[in-house]
Amino acid sequence: MNEFLQPTDQRPAATRVADGEDRFGEHRGLGISSISFKVSASDSNGLFILENTFRQKGGPALHLHYGQDEWFYIIEGEFIFEVGREKFLLKPGDSLLAPRLVPHVWAYTGGTRGRILITFMPAGKMEAFFREVTKANAMPPQDPELWRSHGMELLGPPLTLE
Repeated sequence: MNEFLQPTDQRPAATRVADGEDRFGEHRGLGISSISFKVSASDSNGLFILENTFRQKGGPALHLHYGQDEWFYIIEGEFIFEVGREKFLLKPGDSLLAPRLVPHVWAYTGGTRGRILITFMPAGKMEAFFREVTKANAMPPQDPELWRSHGMELLGPPLTLE
């Protein structure tokens, strides 16, 4: 048998997460939105994917990642992004890569609901960051040390939406 088809550890061959569900069956709130873990770093070789569902407009503060590339895929609603000096309006089906070390900020523009898939590669401390900040059911605090301790640099406020 081909050596690449042989299991190499105790991970399952596949991990299914149903629509609207979290990988671990947990609820994680960020005040204006909720997140569901879809792929954990422990499921993969360092990939972390979450789904962020918004009920109100807004998004995270301006920041950068020291060691993670961050990829976004819009499922529902419209989102505005600033990556480096570039600005984008993303709609369902659009995707965007924010490379590590490049400042970025983004926000859901409002409406009924917004949904976005966010992928971090490698996962680094992102899963731990979201476990920590969702305890308060609010957007991540503007605490530079919290961000730095999870491999990011907090650079400024969230986008202002009218």
